[in-house]
Amino acid sequence: MFSQIKLANKIVGRIANSTLIIRSRILNELNQAKMVYIKCENFQKTGSFKFRGAWNAISQLSQDMRERGIIAHSSGNHAQAVALVAKMLGIKATIVMPENTSEFKRKATEEYGAEIIFSGNNPHDREKMAKKLANEKGLSLIHPHNDNHVIFGAGTVAYELLREVGKLDLILVPVGGGGLLSGTALAAKGLDRSIKVIGVEPKNADDAYRSFKSGERLLVENPDTIADGLRTSLGENTFPIIQKYVDDIITVSEEQILKAMMFYLENLKIVAEPSGAVSLAPLLFQLLNNELTKNKRIGVILSGGNVNLVQFFSEMKEKHLI
Repeated sequence: MFSQIKLANKIVGRIANSTLIIRSRILNELNQAKMVYIKCENFQKTGSFKFRGAWNAISQLSQDMRERGIIAHSSGNHAQAVALVAKMLGIKATIVMPENTSEFKRKATEEYGAEIIFSGNNPHDREKMAKKLANEKGLSLIHPHNDNHVIFGAGTVAYELLREVGKLDLILVPVGGGGLLSGTALAAKGLDRSIKVIGVEPKNADDAYRSFKSGERLLVENPDTIADGLRTSLGENTFPIIQKYVDDIITVSEEQILKAMMFYLENLKIVAEPSGAVSLAPLLFQLLNNELTKNKRIGVILSGGNVNLVQFFSEMKEKHLI
């Protein structure tokens, strides 16, 4: 599958942004690391890594599929990515979104020209509706994480990072449905089997952690986490890849996610949404064994930055989290 990552990199690299990689002296010192590199996919088209997978999948559809149209289900970032790619390629896109989708992400998706249909808030509601509509209307379903082309496209984040900075000892990756984590693992292990890949997940939506530890794919029901992009369960395609290539999955608290966001904003002057900030929390709170970080070269994937900060922090105050 590594050959598919390299092919995706050629396809995606023609159109996606080669995103910024930054370093942090504070993180180096906190973890006694040789160097921490942060791959900033918040500067990607549509504000998240999702553009990579959407472009890799949709750009390879046949002309007949393009003419019939596409459909996707998403709480926000995949929706925006699919909508923009469809607009760029002249394809009609329908997006199924949960009713509790943030206004910020809904408006962005609409502005790219997609038709939005709302579903229930359970992660499985949107998937069932999208599959039903795809079958009824003959639309191509672009799954947010369980489509192989989406997985390979997501893997170009790590591939690009490693090609630019050279050998890393560890990469920390957010995990929800597992597309980014499985793609990262395929890219990293394809380039260097010794690289450790660790997924980071909210404790309040820990199905990936529980699945990884038990060896059985477990589903999550209505998780209550500020990391809205990580509320989905691992897919049938992502789970086996994660089992084979990922070294560990750890969880972080809501408070730790929030403080990771604040670190990005206050110290690095960049905006990270909660789902994008989770991968920083293990370093910020020194949750990893010293042997994984001391004198090591570490990569952190900041997966996205789509958040209305004024609205978000207002909601956090109401919940007494700040």
